[in-house]
Formats: sequence, C-alpha cells, structure tokens
Amino acid sequence: MHCGAKTRSGATCKSKGMKNGRCRMHGGTSPGAPKGPRNGNYKLGYWTNEEVALRRQMSEFIREMKKALT
Repeated sequence: MHCGAKTRSGATCKSKGMKNGRCRMHGGTSPGAPKGPRNGNYKLGYWTNEEVALRRQMSEFIREMKKALT
C-alpha cells in the first residue's frame, strides 16, 4: 500500500505506508505519548500530577527551612 499524497513536484508519493497506513513523511504529526496508565512514566508514578505537586511542596518546604536557619 502506497501513501498516494501529492509531492512538491505534483507526482504522487511512492513511499510505503506504515502499519497504520500512513506514510512516515505525509502522515501528519505524532499523537504523542499514550495517556493514562499505558504510559511508562505514569506506571512508575514519577510524573503524575500528584507526585509533581508533592515534589514542589517539598522543595518549597526545604527552601523555607534553609531560610529559617540562616
């Protein structure tokens, strides 16, 4: 199966389609990483919204404690 998109010269693209049927050059942008539990970072929990918020709170707490000691 070929892409069939028009190239700059006006001819049709001869590239083979990938598994999803799209050409790697004319298929559009990537949809990005999978959402939710299918994403590896989500499974590990390091980049969940709750963990990011907790790290920010802890950093602020540490800054306040350092300021209080000086």
